[in-house]
Amino acid sequence: MSEVRIERADMKRDESDQFVGYTVFSIDGHASAYEITFLSKNGRDWDYSLNFAGEPGIEEQFLQIDERIEADNELFDDLLDAAINASEFGEDASEFSE
Repeated sequence: MSEVRIERADMKRDESDQFVGYTVFSIDGHASAYEITFLSKNGRDWDYSLNFAGEPGIEEQFLQIDERIEADNELFDDLLDAAINASEFGEDASEFSE
């Protein structure tokens, strides 16, 4: 399996008190980096959106990683945890329920 490298991440609460975060990451062998954006009203149920981080890359690789995120809960959790751990909430992740 390709190695995932986290480049940067963050999470905040917006004006509606929802959690909004992102993680920018790269995958070995992929031409472009990706940005996954997270949104949650309660810190438990998460929606996400995947985009290229910067310049568009190869669509087939994008679809491959999107499918992998859908199927691989551990990868999704790792990307989400990167955003939570980089956030203003820091190590106090008590607001987030697994």
